[in-house]
Parts: sequence; structure tokens; C-alpha cells
Amino acid sequence: MATERGDVLALPTGRPAALLVVVVASVSFSGPLMAATVAPALAIAFWRNAIGAAVSAAGLLRHPRAVLALGAPGQRRPVVIAGVAGVLLALHFGLWVPSLTMTTVASATALVCTQVVFAALIARAQGAVLPAAVWWGSGLAIAGVALITGVDVSLSARAAAGDLLALGGGGAAAAYLAIGARARQSLTTPAYTTVCYSTAAAVLLIACLIGGQPLAGFSVEAWWRILAVTVTAQLLGHSLMNVLVATTSPTVLTLVLLLEVPGAALIALVWLGQHPPLTAVPGLALLLGGLLAVTRSRGRAATEVTELAQ
Repeated sequence: MATERGDVLALPTGRPAALLVVVVASVSFSGPLMAATVAPALAIAFWRNAIGAAVSAAGLLRHPRAVLALGAPGQRRPVVIAGVAGVLLALHFGLWVPSLTMTTVASATALVCTQVVFAALIARAQGAVLPAAVWWGSGLAIAGVALITGVDVSLSARAAAGDLLALGGGGAAAAYLAIGARARQSLTTPAYTTVCYSTAAAVLLIACLIGGQPLAGFSVEAWWRILAVTVTAQLLGHSLMNVLVATTSPTVLTLVLLLEVPGAALIALVWLGQHPPLTAVPGLALLLGGLLAVTRSRGRAATEVTELAQ
């Protein structure tokens, strides 16, 4: 089992920082676009992963040696791990996408972003020694998220169920990133995303067939929105995130992704007319404060394990 030094909790700089900005901006479109798309939730999730897998495979096929390397004995375990990450990605979408139709975009986005807490718990379970600032900083950030969205599980039974689905989606997303970090140590980004997205698409396809959800027959507008969410959230969001997870702590990634909350809330306000509560401004201050606290917590005791036990 390999460990990383405490500076793994620092925010990336240079090109990785620029990629992280693109990731946050891209995934902010995910919730509003999928909520506005008139198509079954699981079908949307299937198509964004299927198209993402096709694009990744096209990139992989440009390098025949990389394709042949996937069949090498030493690569079998990383490929299996990437497949497991794909199952978790499918679970994430299978829980979160339906929640967007049951509660507000802001609430669903906020609750799925609790993945930062799950990421810290996963790191701790893997043997990490995280400084106290990680825990209270994460709590501060989550409190900020709650203020931004005005999450209220008492609105209705449907909204409460949507909140629970989004929360489960957050846990699955954290596990997906943690396991993906392990696979990315051996696999290139095109190889990893091809295996991961293909597996996720296959699992979601089975779910659609079992649930009787149609995969076609949508309006032209719906197809354009599915394409838009694939380009933004899947290819620019998740794929670039998979580039970063090879060198950046999953804990830091999940924390920075909290900035998706105000981004999605702003897009939902302009596009869907969903108004954020007055607590949004102090909530954003708490979110950024928590993010800063965690990313600056580089002590001698701050050691994070980012790969699974071998």
C-alpha cells in the first residue's frame, strides 16, 4: 500500500488548476441540462456514458500499442478495477439523475456534493491519517452547501426521497473517484475512460431494459440536450476529472467540486427559473472557507492513502 505526503491536500497549480476550472464549469451544466431534458432519467445517463465511451474508444484506437497493452497480464487487474469504477459510476447516475426530477436542481446538486465527506471516510478507511482541519473544514463546506440550497426534506415525501437518492449518489461518486485513482496509476486516460464509461453504459442499459425505459423516440430538442450534457459534463467534466485523479487527491477534487453547487444554482436560476434562497451568499462564504481550510491543512500528520490495498 502506497502513501502520499501531506502536500497531496494542496490545490493543484498550473495546467492542472486550469483543467480543474474547466471541470467545475462543465459539471455545473449537468443538473440543469438533465432536469430540462424530456427523456427518462436512466436513458439520459445511458446515452451520455455510451457516447462518452465511443469518443474515448476512438481516441484509444489511434494508439494501437495502447490497445494491445490492455490485454497484457500486468494490466488485467487495473482493467478490472476500471470496470468496478464503471459500475459505481452507473450507480451514481442511477441514483442522482432520477433525484433531479424529484427535488430541485440546487438541492440534488448540493446533496450529491456530500461526496467530499464520503471521500474523507474512504481515505480514512484506507489507512489515511487526516488532520482535524479536513473534518471541520468539510463540515463547514457542507454547512455552506445547505445554506446555498436551502435543503428542506420536509417539503414533501417525493422531495425527501429525491434528497436520499442524491445523497446515495454522492457516496457512489466518492467511491468511483477513489477506485478510479487506483486504476489511473496504470491506465492512460483514454484506456481508463473507455473501460469505465463502457461498463457504466452497459449497466445502465440493463437497468433501462429491466425498467422498461425507452432509449429512443425523444424530441430533437431532447437529443440536443443529451448531446450537450455529454460534451460538457461527461467529456469535459468527468474525462478531465479522470486526468486529474492520477495526480490530485480525490479529497481535494471532491472539495473543489463543491463549487458546482453555486454554478448549477445560477444556471438553474437563469434557465429554469429556480430561485436560490437568501442564505446563498453566506452559504458560499462558508463553502469557500471550508475548502480553503482543508486545502491548507498540510501538516506532518496529513498523510492520505489514495490507492486501494493491494
